Amino acid sequence: MSEHVVADAGEISTPGDRLMVTIGSRQIGIFNVNGEYYAYPNWCPHQDGPLCAGPVDGTTDAVYDRETLTETETWVKDGEILRCPWHSWEFDMVENEFLHDSDITLPSFPVRIEDDDVILIL
Repeated sequence: MSEHVVADAGEISTPGDRLMVTIGSRQIGIFNVNGEYYAYPNWCPHQDGPLCAGPVDGTTDAVYDRETLTETETWVKDGEILRCPWHSWEFDMVENEFLHDSDITLPSFPVRIEDDDVILIL
């Protein structure tokens, strides 16, 4: 594994910030999610879309009550869901899983902040 200083920490200091970096032939998105840092390849397994270029948001969770025959939707995981810009596949960055198929995960890369540098470990 090798360490790469990819940016100044101020560029990704606020929750919701993201960086796109290229190291060798890999394009990687680095995200600040509620003060924690996550890094994933810019690739969606659905049809090879640029996943890390998509919007970061939340998603809805629906609960169906069989007795009253009603459905209640709740907005959840705000700021934790990355949506592929091609076909809207939703990826939970904290849990490292696609909401459309929880068996699919992405490789993740450790990120740390040290001396005002963002360090990506590949």
